[in-house]
Amino acid sequence: MGALYTVGSSMFWGGFRALGLDVRPIDHHNIPSSGPAVIASNHIGYLDFALVVLAPPKPRREVRFLARAEFFDKPVVGGLMHKLGQIPVDVHGDPMQAAEVARKELERGELIGMHPEGTISPSFVPRRAKSGAVRLADSAGAPIVPVAVWGSQRILTKGRPARPTRGAVVTVRYGEPFVPSGRTGMARTKELMDRITTLLEISQANYPQRPGPPPDDWWLPAHLGGSAPTVAEAEARIEAQNLERRERRQTQT
Repeated sequence: MGALYTVGSSMFWGGFRALGLDVRPIDHHNIPSSGPAVIASNHIGYLDFALVVLAPPKPRREVRFLARAEFFDKPVVGGLMHKLGQIPVDVHGDPMQAAEVARKELERGELIGMHPEGTISPSFVPRRAKSGAVRLADSAGAPIVPVAVWGSQRILTKGRPARPTRGAVVTVRYGEPFVPSGRTGMARTKELMDRITTLLEISQANYPQRPGPPPDDWWLPAHLGGSAPTVAEAEARIEAQNLERRERRQTQT
């Protein structure tokens, strides 16, 4: 995958440079230099996976991210995801096929990336996560590296016009690798999300750019004084979207 990965990386970075993005990796030394690990990040924008994968300076390890299969069909980005060797997940079919591919990669000593929340959080606050990341790490005996991305919602995110903010700072903060100690998958997942949330709060507190007055503060969470949807509003929006998708699938069958 090396040559294609290099091509995909270069094309993504070309796009980042065209937007004048200031991508700042923090504590990327926490990514193991060898051996398997699950890289688990919060999810606030469509390009989070690429930022988590490409933020560390060269030489960097290749990471295969699990992403919804429909994204691989989109122009430009889909092709780049294929070049980067990302793993499509059929969330409406058999998602376990992707999990099996990821497990085998971990057993080969590779890095796997995941968004435990499963979808973008419109409130920009970490959502309650699914247990897939910890179960995958457990199955391969791999540690988890928690990651917090901040600023990526200003580039391209759910429910907002595709008008990237030029010159936006994006921080990607990598936490220390750890093995969750909880007795249940739910408890171990909470440990993971607690670590991601702590990293995110540090990133938010130290973010060098501030929003203007409303509506320019749309990218700041409501609990920090911004006009992003509240957690309750965001969850209601996600539930409405999920219902619409289910109804659409039913009419197509």
